[in-house]
Amino acid sequence: MASIASLGIGSGMDLNGLLKQLESAERQQLTPITQQKSSYKAEISAFGKLQSALESFQGAVDKLNDTKTFQAVSANVSGTGPEVTTDSSAVPGTYTIDVNNLAQAHSIASQRFADTTSNQASVATTITIDQPGISGASFDVSIDPASSSLGDIRDAINAADGGIAASVINDGSGNRLVLTSKDTGASSAMTVTVNGDATLDSKLSFNATDSDPDGMTQTVAAQDASLTVNNIAITSASNNVEGAIQGVTLDLTQASADATSASTLTVSRDTGTIKEDIQSYVDAYNSLQDTMNSLTAFNGGGKAAGELIGNSSVRGIDSGLRQVTSSIVGSSNISMLADMGIDLSVDGKLEVDDTKLTDALNNDMSGVTQFFGGDATTDGLADKLGARLDSILGSNGTIETATSGLENRISSLDDRYSRTEDRINATIDRYREQFSRMDSMVSSMNSTMNYLSQQLSSVGGQ
Repeated sequence: MASIASLGIGSGMDLNGLLKQLESAERQQLTPITQQKSSYKAEISAFGKLQSALESFQGAVDKLNDTKTFQAVSANVSGTGPEVTTDSSAVPGTYTIDVNNLAQAHSIASQRFADTTSNQASVATTITIDQPGISGASFDVSIDPASSSLGDIRDAINAADGGIAASVINDGSGNRLVLTSKDTGASSAMTVTVNGDATLDSKLSFNATDSDPDGMTQTVAAQDASLTVNNIAITSASNNVEGAIQGVTLDLTQASADATSASTLTVSRDTGTIKEDIQSYVDAYNSLQDTMNSLTAFNGGGKAAGELIGNSSVRGIDSGLRQVTSSIVGSSNISMLADMGIDLSVDGKLEVDDTKLTDALNNDMSGVTQFFGGDATTDGLADKLGARLDSILGSNGTIETATSGLENRISSLDDRYSRTEDRINATIDRYREQFSRMDSMVSSMNSTMNYLSQQLSSVGGQ
């Protein structure tokens, strides 16, 4: 079969151009398929935007379905008292805190050494450091005479990675090895036993019960923190005291100057944070409404309409959420959003009366908590919204079903596009063959006509 490049040579006609025009006309059949596919893809993208807005709203709903949200507290300390952190289990109340003394880590210092580089041991030596008050907190350090300088001893102790940190301090008269417990409290007290070199034994050994003035001396006593909370005596091995007050952690930074300088801790319900969480729920709901309105908007005046205008799935999502949002929950004084100053306006958005909401939080926190989170027998608003959102966002939910249907339609359009394109190609091939035959026929006729013309011309001349 003649190629498209040779068409029209025999006949002198622009068959190549004509074939291209016919092919262009035939391929117009693919345009509506492409447009429909683009429309479905736009709808899938729009459902993605809707899903993102729904997930943000779901996060705000989940926050209100957590009872800890409504147990948020704030703490205020008067005077030069401890730093305080609280968790949701803290109970509102007032506490008087008097810190008698802080917890201290045991620290001891050796006798003086002339320098830190000269070897000190003449024989192999073992230094044993023990903290009797801490189970298993004993370790040995082996000292080689060839590496027995004060710096070597310090490094060997630190390399053992026990409960003791070693350092070297120059006090102006010589160098002293200082050992400090990594933990605070009375249990951090240590003993040091030296076996081997007698000189090191005389400078480094330590036992608090030993009256021998040689060896290491105590510079900081091991000590528990001591304080009172509402005149109840409390001791702690750490300056970070947990459990003395329910849900409160005290970080002791200094002792009280005297009995009259005790500090006062006030733990109160943090209505400000709770209000912010409720406002976040309102904002997420309104943002979801804006998203749905944008995706389903009818824009006149030649403007493009929303990708999901008239979509029944979106209408169902919107009406379902509005129905739950405006429903009556429980039988307490707060059984509707409006009872705490949150009203559903005519445009479908929520509006907050700050004064009324603050009053509900201050005077009926249990009612607000039960309204959103429910109780052992009754679901709260957050429970109901959570269940509805799960049916929308979950596996085989509304969003997944809608997008799966669109993806199946796109797949069908791809098949239809392929079939149509095959049919168009077959049609063009048929046109090409017909044109090739016509071109050959016209060429043959032209040849015959030229031959006859020549013959007639020859006869006329005779």
